[in-house]
Parts: sequence; C-alpha cells; structure tokens
Amino acid sequence: MDHDRLFKQLLTTFFVEFIELFLPELSAHLQRDSVEFLDKEVFTDLTGGERHEVDLLAKARLKETEAFFLIHVENQATRQPEFGQRMFRYFARLHEKFNLPVYPVALLSYDAPRSSERDHYEVKFPDRRVLSFRYRVIQLNRMNWRDFLREPNPVAAALMTKMNIAPADRPGLKLECLRMIVTLKLDLARSALISEFMQSYLRLSADQAIAYNKQLNALPAKEKRTVVQMVGTLSADGFRKMAAMQLEHRFGRLPQKTRMAIERVPEQWTGELMIALLDFKKISDADNWMEQHKGE
Repeated sequence: MDHDRLFKQLLTTFFVEFIELFLPELSAHLQRDSVEFLDKEVFTDLTGGERHEVDLLAKARLKETEAFFLIHVENQATRQPEFGQRMFRYFARLHEKFNLPVYPVALLSYDAPRSSERDHYEVKFPDRRVLSFRYRVIQLNRMNWRDFLREPNPVAAALMTKMNIAPADRPGLKLECLRMIVTLKLDLARSALISEFMQSYLRLSADQAIAYNKQLNALPAKEKRTVVQMVGTLSADGFRKMAAMQLEHRFGRLPQKTRMAIERVPEQWTGELMIALLDFKKISDADNWMEQHKGE
C-alpha cells in the first residue's frame, strides 16, 4: 500500500469534508464550489540538493468575495525535528510564486511520539523576534476516536483508524467504521477508500477478531445483516464485480481482455483498484493500471 497516495486520495476526494471536520472556522468562510487542486509543486533545496514535493495544494475563494487564497496540506507520516522550518519554506515559496495568501495545515498521521507538536516556527534574536510563522496542526494520535463517532463525515470514518486507540477498543472501532460506511451511503469507490484505511491501519489480532465477531453478532438482526452485506461487498470478489460494473457504466461494454484482467487482479490490490477508478478518464487507463499490478 502506498500510504502517501492513500492519504492524498482521501483528501482530494473529500477535501471539503476534511476542512469541515478539522477546520470549522475556515469552513465557515470557504466557498465550497470554488476549490481547485493545483498541479504538484516541486521545490529544490539548493543547499542540500534534495527535491521536495508539496503534498496537496488547493486554490479556493472566500465566501461573498472575489478573494482567492491557497490551502496547503502537508501529511507527515514520521516525526521530523525540522518540520516547522520546512512548512515555512513551502509557505514562502508558494506565496512568492502565486502571490496569494497561504493557509498552511500539517496533518500528522504517525503513531508515535504522542507528545504535542509545535505549531509554529520562529527566528529570533536577543533583542527581537524577526519571524513568527504559525500553521494549523492536526495531530491524529492525540485525538480520541470516540469524539468522532457521531460525525456524519467520511473523513472521520477513515482517520479514526489513526487516532489514539486502546488495544481493547480496536474491535469496536472496526465495527463502528463499518456502520459509518453503511450510514454515509457512499458509492463503492468511496466506500473502498475508507475500507482501505481500515484494512491498512486497523488490523486485528486473533483475540481482537474474536471480540469483533462477538460484537457483530450482538447487533440487532437487521443492522447485523446490513453490516455483513457491506463486508461482503468490500471483499476482494465484491471489489472485482463492482469495478467491472462501474467501468461498464462509465465507458460502455467492456472488452473481454479488460474483464479478464479485472478477474485476475490480486486480492491485495482489489481495494486499490476501486480507489484508482476515481481517476480513470478512459478504459485504457484501467487496462494500464491492471497491467502494472498483475504480477505484484
């Protein structure tokens, strides 16, 4: 699993929902239909010679104005001591290139450490502070997943899997994630995206799997049936069948070679296929994707 790509796909698919969930103050002023994702920005560190790529950059407009601004979201999967300095460098270069205000956001998705991370970068001297740069920090491992249970938001369903979870809570969280997927009534590709987070970051031990099954069996019959059906749909065979149906719906009758290639997609890549479907513009994109993944 390409974890960077998984997070980027989640944020681009549910960008407005991400802002609503974690940045409600900004959401109140955001013109939802104005969001436009910009091409990736690559900066070269002239001193170190390294190339750095901005994770996600969106252009948006403030409500009831003609004022545009940029939202820069950087997902950090490992802790880096100089992260604040890097956020400032990105800010300065983006501001210089686009001549627009930049709203910087750090999404910290690592498991440890859990100590609170800084949300600013400073340059100061004994007689004065020359620079005080602040950015928004969303540190998932310091958040309690239970606080997000009642949020009808697909980003909550996905990112709860990276929050502070006690081992004994993991079976219950898995069940709650499935119930949220059912409640949200998303199409299968978007449901698969959330499912990939659950499969990647919420693996259960043997004892936890037993506890999960007990909790599942304790649900009312109707709700249990709905959840079980969802689990079946999110299985490898379910993904293959729905991938064929969605491709046929978008591009017309599938060539036999495409249908056979779908049936041969390895189990570990079926969820990825459902997510990749979101980006396919033509049937050849699907053929190329399956050719690249058939032997992996």
